[in-house]
Formats: sequence, structure tokens, C-alpha cells
Amino acid sequence: MPLPSVKKVIVVGELNVDLIFADSNIVPEPNREKLVRDFRLALGSSSAIAAAGLAGLGLEVAFVSIVGDDEFGHFCLRELARLGVDVSHVVVDSSVRTGVTLSLTDERDRSLLTFMGSIGSVTPSMIPEKLFREASHVHFGSYFLQDAMRPHWLELFKLAKACGMTTSFDAGWDPAEHWDRERLAALLAYADWFIPSEEEALQIFEAGSVEELPTRLPAGRGAVIVKCGSAGSAGVYADGRVVYSPPFTVQPVDTTGAGDSFNAGFIAAKLRGESDREALEYANACGALSTLAIGGAGTVTLDGVARFWPEGRWLA
Repeated sequence: MPLPSVKKVIVVGELNVDLIFADSNIVPEPNREKLVRDFRLALGSSSAIAAAGLAGLGLEVAFVSIVGDDEFGHFCLRELARLGVDVSHVVVDSSVRTGVTLSLTDERDRSLLTFMGSIGSVTPSMIPEKLFREASHVHFGSYFLQDAMRPHWLELFKLAKACGMTTSFDAGWDPAEHWDRERLAALLAYADWFIPSEEEALQIFEAGSVEELPTRLPAGRGAVIVKCGSAGSAGVYADGRVVYSPPFTVQPVDTTGAGDSFNAGFIAAKLRGESDREALEYANACGALSTLAIGGAGTVTLDGVARFWPEGRWLA
């Protein structure tokens, strides 16, 4: 059921499949064939995994994206719908091919190879303005992969704020390593929660550590929520506070989508009215839970979090 007093969440973003190969020794070797422990075809993309997590945590979620009219595209649509996400605003376009990410994952981390396909093809014309009258929050992921939207995120967030909505986004890694700092600084003024990984945050803001971030961040911004992996997370707030939250100790099976599940947990907790510290803790639980299965989407639900973290039932 939707959370009390929380209207629809809009997620605008890339949509692709993940081909996940998992084992303890996953590095390919030239002219050698290696066998792997497990494989999954899974719903991929930062935005889609976050959307699935938000739906699993009880929110009504509408997804805006584009896929090719191919088997991978139809798989993405079926999976999102199965996980409770509204896909009526996803464009199916026969002129593009659905994006694909190859994920080589072990218990510690993963390496990604991505064929862009339709990933960078979302445009403002695909986003119905009426959605902003129905929703309370808008989120997007993979800032650096969404090529067509990059010049338009600022106007989208300005519209969202004018409609009384809260806003959030995730960066992802910049394959070109240019980091688009000027445009990101402008966007932060209209973002309630920017949720990068630690490595991304340090690159974007040219800082040496999380502790240094408050002196490197632009003025007139929302909160920067930093995902620190096995070290937990930190919230760097506009009033100068830095709030740390310790990690959950787990034995990961696959880290694919853990950061996106963290995003979903943090957003859901804040929309539910939880404090900054409680939201970080809930997000850590969601991120840790997602590492216990292969694939990122569909691993985080209200019941699953309650079983994983009984002490946090008061947050459900």
C-alpha cells in the first residue's frame, strides 16, 4: 500500500538489462575459458533499480524512460510492472536498441561494461507535465549517462520545486571523467538530496575526504548524502552538519544495485518523515540487504527489510 500522505514518486531515467556473471575469481583472461558460479539476466540501470526499490517500500512509482522494441526492452517493461512500477510513460522505440550492462561481480565489488543503446535517449518531451500535479517527489539516476537530459535537469527540478515537490538524484561514474562541475553546482541548488558514492563525491567536488566536503560544496544547496560502501554513509547538510551512519555487516553475494537500493531506502524514509540519522540508517539497511542476492531490482521490500533488520521495524 502507498505510504500515508505520500503521493506518487516520479523516476526519470535510463533503462537497460544487466547481464550479471558472479564468482570469486571473475577477471577474464585472454585465450582462456573460465567457468563462473552463477549468471542472471536482470533488470538494470540506477534509475530502474531505485524505482523498483521505492515500489517495494510501499510507494506509488511512475517511471519515465525509453527502450528499444526488442526482447531486452520488453523484458525491462515486464520486470518493472511485476515489481509494481507504472510503466505507462516508458516509450518503446523500434529505431533504438535497449542498453545492456555486463556486470562481473565478486563478493567485494563489480566491474561494468555498458552498451549505451537507448540509455542516453530520454528527452524532456517524454515527461508529461501532468505527472508533476500528481506526485510529491522526482528522482533520477545516472546523471553522466543520460546524455539527452543533461542540459535539462535544472529546468525539470525548477518545475518540480515550483510544484511543491522534493527532488533527488544520483550521479554514477563519469566515463569521460570530466565531471560537469559547473552544471552540477547549479543543479544542487534545486536538489533536496544529491546521493553520490564516496568516490564520485570526492571527484566531483575535488575533495580529499568526506570530512573535507563541507568546505568544497557550493553554497545554497540541499543535502549531499554520501554512500561509503562497507564504511556506511554520511550526510553533509546545508547547515554544516555532517551525520555519519555505521554499516551493516553482511557477506555480500552481489553488490550490483546496492547504491540504488540505498537511494530508495533514503528517499522512502525521508518522504515518510524520518530524521536525517534515521533515514541514513534505513538506507544502509536497504543497501546491505540488496547485496544478499544476485541482481539489484526487487531485492528490497518492506517485509524484507523488517526481517533483515528487526530493530528497525519502527521505521516501517
